[in-house]
Amino acid sequence: MQIFEYNGSALVAMVGKNCFVIASDRRLGVQLQTIATDFQRISKIHDRLFLGLSGLATDAQTLYQRLVFRHKLYQLREERDMKPETFANLVSAILYEKRFGPYFCQPVIAGLGDEDKPFICTMDSIGAKELAKDFVVAGTASESLYGACESMFKENMEPEELFETVSQALLASVDGDCLSGWGGHVYVVTPTEVKERILKGRMD
Repeated sequence: MQIFEYNGSALVAMVGKNCFVIASDRRLGVQLQTIATDFQRISKIHDRLFLGLSGLATDAQTLYQRLVFRHKLYQLREERDMKPETFANLVSAILYEKRFGPYFCQPVIAGLGDEDKPFICTMDSIGAKELAKDFVVAGTASESLYGACESMFKENMEPEELFETVSQALLASVDGDCLSGWGGHVYVVTPTEVKERILKGRMD
């Protein structure tokens, strides 16, 4: 078992019409043993920008604290929030700094940029970015998430339809992965509001 799979995880972000959804499972495990069923993998950087971290849970928490610190410095200096593209560049640079002893994390970044255009990307543990116009996935359930999202995705979905699509894809995918599961944590983000929802898993 690779170190990236040690705690298990499933993360997905998908874009809609001037909105996006980012979702994760809620299981924290030590290999096949479940430790917690309410683990938080997604964090709000500001109202229009969210970060999900899959991989080793301790590294994810350390990396998150570094990123929040750097974002607060940016807010103090610039007197504005970071754009999603700028934040993605910051994450990539911080990961690449540690390339010879990396954080064992795979980030998923989702935000609303200029003119409420959704931005999503993921990257590997040394900061190589992968941009997408439809969806990105990460974690131990990523292979089944790819298939589910590929078959369910439609362009220009409204927030409610997008929530339903991502929720079904996430719950269907974690069923095929014993290292992730126990429901889901979903954020639906539009230019005017952020909705947070908890999904019940089949074992709850």
